[in-house]
Amino acid sequence: MGTIKSTWAGTPITLEDQLEDAVWSGALEKQMEFDGGFMIAKNDAKYLYVVLDVVKDTHNDPGTGDYFWFTFDRNRNKAITPRYDVNYGNYRGNPNKMGRQYYLGAGRWTGLLNEEQQSECKSTFGTSPNSATPHRIWKFRFRLTDLKVNLLWWWFSSYTKFGFRVHSNKPNLNYDTPANFFRDFSKLHTLYFSRKPSISSRDLGPIMGSVGLIPTTKIDSATGRATTASNYFIHAKNAAFGGRLNVIGNRTKMDQLPGLGAKKYKVFHRSGTSGSFSEFVTSWYNYKWNGSDYVLEAASPDGDNFYKMPSAGVDYSIDDLLFQFNSTKLNTGLHQFKVKFYNNAGTEVGAATPEQILTMYIDNNVPEVSINSVKYKNAEIGACGIVNLQNPNDTLDIDFEAFDTEGNLLDYSLRARWGDGDSESIEYEAYNLTTPPANWQGSHNIMGSFNPKVTCAHSFNVYARARTTNGYGYIGKNSTYRYVTIIK
Repeated sequence: MGTIKSTWAGTPITLEDQLEDAVWSGALEKQMEFDGGFMIAKNDAKYLYVVLDVVKDTHNDPGTGDYFWFTFDRNRNKAITPRYDVNYGNYRGNPNKMGRQYYLGAGRWTGLLNEEQQSECKSTFGTSPNSATPHRIWKFRFRLTDLKVNLLWWWFSSYTKFGFRVHSNKPNLNYDTPANFFRDFSKLHTLYFSRKPSISSRDLGPIMGSVGLIPTTKIDSATGRATTASNYFIHAKNAAFGGRLNVIGNRTKMDQLPGLGAKKYKVFHRSGTSGSFSEFVTSWYNYKWNGSDYVLEAASPDGDNFYKMPSAGVDYSIDDLLFQFNSTKLNTGLHQFKVKFYNNAGTEVGAATPEQILTMYIDNNVPEVSINSVKYKNAEIGACGIVNLQNPNDTLDIDFEAFDTEGNLLDYSLRARWGDGDSESIEYEAYNLTTPPANWQGSHNIMGSFNPKVTCAHSFNVYARARTTNGYGYIGKNSTYRYVTIIK
């Protein structure tokens, strides 16, 4: 079993980028060697970027029988889970078209699925930092959501279990790592994802640098909502906060504090923006690298509500984590936090001027969704009802709602589904960031019309997402549906 630590990709990596390019800087020092070459990995909040640098395949024969398999144990249970765990592969004769198939059992699959694939691959041939002799290089972009990876798995380190094969006809090479991986998941390799982006120091707050990946300077001090650029790691659009939140210290400040005598700190909180602060008590887990693996480490305050300073120079899965808390325990609305550091005698040190106060609008509610009515020629069609269309151009009218009381609606959709995976979008609307930022509630009565294509059972699905972030992406969604049989 091998281990590889992915490093953070500061900018998105394309399949055209070379290992020598700056976007891959720092990754080769953590590459994993296999019998035919080397595996290199980076990730950001959306993709896992992988290169298989097959230095022993020195014959340039694209489009022949060369192929790859790339397996992921998506639930990380070290056992094959039928119709859940996946194996990626390229289509025969097309090295640059990737598909995925579900495992049915040991060495058995569904066959490549007919689906829109958001992950992608590219086969190239050339030199690399590992070899000046031209050789086969496979490049991949795996979407994290396809791998069932969430960078905010607070209860354990973010990782995946994997194995792969690279095959070449000329020369006749076949490398499986680990051996027999497609029949036995118990010895799959482990890839640890990075949650350590290099956020520009000018964007970090003076003490509380960021909430997850969102710099605290991008959080409006009046509204408590965050807005980031469209090309940033996380594109937050006037977003509220929810879920489990990581408040991460300013790296420069955290490095300076031990020299100022800081040994411990306190977190203070108040609801709203006025009144006194009280000591904030929470606890969390972080993972510490021991040289070969991440091991669990608990953090909680002592009897006087002091938190211990993180150990300097230690590699944590979340570096510079000041505190983590479950925001569902707080009421919906504005909340403010501040942090103070102390020496062993209990004297405050390293105070920022002016004092940093972090304001966040907390909202863990999900949008309200419902289908108010489905009508044909103004006659209501109940759930599981049957309707006979009189004319081929006739439509059904759907009255639905997608409403967020707090104004934190991100988008909503109404979609018809029928048959063997067929579907059609009927209505869709997304939040439009205005200047100055405004909130959006949606509506209680939204109308959509649908012209059925075939005789079939149909479902009308309403889906709405909240404009609420945990600092790593949007969270909070709600959906509903209604079934109707349509005869055309």
